[in-house]
Amino acid sequence: MSIDHLDLVVTALERSLAFYRGLLEPLGYVRVSEIAGERGERVLYLGRIGGMGSVSLRAAQSDAHEVPYDRYGVGLHHLAFNASSRGVVDDRAAWLREQGAEIESGPEEYDYTPGYYAVFFYDPDAIKLEIVHRPSEGDLVEEVRRLATRLDRLERERG
Repeated sequence: MSIDHLDLVVTALERSLAFYRGLLEPLGYVRVSEIAGERGERVLYLGRIGGMGSVSLRAAQSDAHEVPYDRYGVGLHHLAFNASSRGVVDDRAAWLREQGAEIESGPEEYDYTPGYYAVFFYDPDAIKLEIVHRPSEGDLVEEVRRLATRLDRLERERG
């Protein structure tokens, strides 16, 4: 089972739309659609081709939660988007820097799982986001083989 969509409430719909479109299009979120929400509000969906998940944005209608967003209050701590390669993570980090977005850490490898490579950053409302690449099991097996071959070569060279 996977998540079909996630709705985010933002302070400035057009600002957040520009940010999320620029961030997510290279990750495959290229479809934009609009609906009227349950209160008649404008809701914009950024979706992946074939209905493989989407993120929607809608403008805040309440001041019940503080801004900037406090991820340690009840609600979302952070949201992670999958990247197909480390290069994509690096590309999105460069884009974030160009936009003046606040980057918390990375891109770098973290020890959560083997090969976990990510950048952590904040959207315009200070919602913490992450773009992560996790290598496939086959990629990890190939890397172990490559390192073992290198180690064998180094040991032969030493003596």
